[in-house]
Amino acid sequence: MTVSLLVITHDTIGQSLVETANSMLGVTPLHIDILSVSKTTNPDDARQQAEKLIEKNTDTLVLTDMYGSTPSNVACHLKDIDHVRIVSGINLPMLVRVLNYPQLELDELVNKALTGGQDGVLTCNKDAARG
Repeated sequence: MTVSLLVITHDTIGQSLVETANSMLGVTPLHIDILSVSKTTNPDDARQQAEKLIEKNTDTLVLTDMYGSTPSNVACHLKDIDHVRIVSGINLPMLVRVLNYPQLELDELVNKALTGGQDGVLTCNKDAARG
């Protein structure tokens, strides 16, 4: 069974991340829907859109940006749906890691998203890490 992705972010962040990941990989191995939320978006409308986007899928991994923000709150509205998992804090390493493992089951893909996102955040200055 293939997992679908729903990316819910502020403005065009999600679109840019997906386009960049696709450019890097040269392929889109999973079905991806993108829901952009702007400051003029009605949160109730966004929640309804998100529900419509996941109802056609069996298993859906929702990736959202900043926890506690409107896109994240829209995503968290889906948390009680059995075939949905939500990971907040999307970044390019997270998305690329997920797209590199399209054959995994939903819960395994959540772990790949978490490790990809966490492993992708580091300092490039060795002295800065010493504190």
